[in-house]
Amino acid sequence: MERLDQAMFDVVIVGGGMVGASLALALKPLNLKVAVIEAVGFGSSSQSAYDDRSVALSYGSSRIYQGMGIWQQLAPQVAPIQHIHVSDRGHFGATRLSAEQESVPALGYVVESRVLGKLLFEALADSPIEIISPATVYALEQLTDYAEVKVERQGVVDSLQTRLLVIADGANSPLREQLGIKTKQRDYQQTAIIANVSTEQPVAGIAYERFTHSGPLALLPMTQDRYSLVWTHKTSEAEASLALSDAGFLQKLQQVFGYRQGRFIKAGKRSSYPLSLVKSVAEVQGRAVLIGNASHTLHPVAGQGLNLALRDVATLSDLLAAQAGEQADCGAPELLAAYQAARQPDYASVVGYTDSLVRLFSASFAPLGHARAGGLLAVDRIAPLRKLLTQQSMGLRFRQSRLARGLALKL
Repeated sequence: MERLDQAMFDVVIVGGGMVGASLALALKPLNLKVAVIEAVGFGSSSQSAYDDRSVALSYGSSRIYQGMGIWQQLAPQVAPIQHIHVSDRGHFGATRLSAEQESVPALGYVVESRVLGKLLFEALADSPIEIISPATVYALEQLTDYAEVKVERQGVVDSLQTRLLVIADGANSPLREQLGIKTKQRDYQQTAIIANVSTEQPVAGIAYERFTHSGPLALLPMTQDRYSLVWTHKTSEAEASLALSDAGFLQKLQQVFGYRQGRFIKAGKRSSYPLSLVKSVAEVQGRAVLIGNASHTLHPVAGQGLNLALRDVATLSDLLAAQAGEQADCGAPELLAAYQAARQPDYASVVGYTDSLVRLFSASFAPLGHARAGGLLAVDRIAPLRKLLTQQSMGLRFRQSRLARGLALKL
């Protein structure tokens, strides 16, 4: 096995999932020396970016991938969200958002994780970016001018030195822990059950977010006239739903969701994962920066997680493009301070928004249910409120970096 390149890297990204791979692709035009270290074989079906789940890309995220140059290949493989219908089970009132009202082609798009992961993998395979996989980073050391990581591949240990270390290794990031960065956490005592389902009526570009006694239920339009289901349960109740036959599962889903799409007629493989909020108290420590789930893991309500992470990618790559143009230090303290300051308003808004939705709509206090219904009606009928919610959903509330405006990065 060849030894790793021992020359100094400009950027080393730990984590080659969708977020880490997207950052690597964004940096591709900048003539920087970049490496991606991924624990699972890159492009493997066992890598999380390649599983059967689907992700919702906001309109803003579609522009980021347009700026990276891959949206043209991705667009034929996604399902557009033209309308979003938000309701609260057991109460009158709903909020309806539409792409036409916002003069955009779609409010967002749904794509299977394996489709997006494969496209990112192929785009990086034909590039000078070094892919180190499967490999594990088990130690790091920070010095004044660079960071050094110890990398193990098939029992062989090497060291890499880099001006900037980007940590994108997920919610349970061991490197975040090594850096001593604390987190704030909230266990929602909820579990998400995910599956692909089909309904009697055609999908027609409509996404649904329905709040129930146990948490939100989302139906996201997919290709092949399917829906991606994300159904939140109280953790104590999830196992019972997972154990049902397909017919029993669809019947239970029908009772909770209703008949807006007619009958549910088919369900695919079900899986589940626990839901919590994890937010790091800082994104930067020395020459290391946290992005994606290593910085913020959210409840899936409103589909904000990956989109928030892609805005991390867009902001950081924009700052690195300016450094590369001046042949300056990619891990300079002023760059990382600027990154952290630029991301805080977005973090505060999205974390507060998703956390408040979960807690507000999971509460069973009866008068609160009437207040929620009134709130949904108000957002539906008051244009400025509806505009604010739509801008939040599309990822367009705050200052847009070049990639977020659909513009390619270049020196």
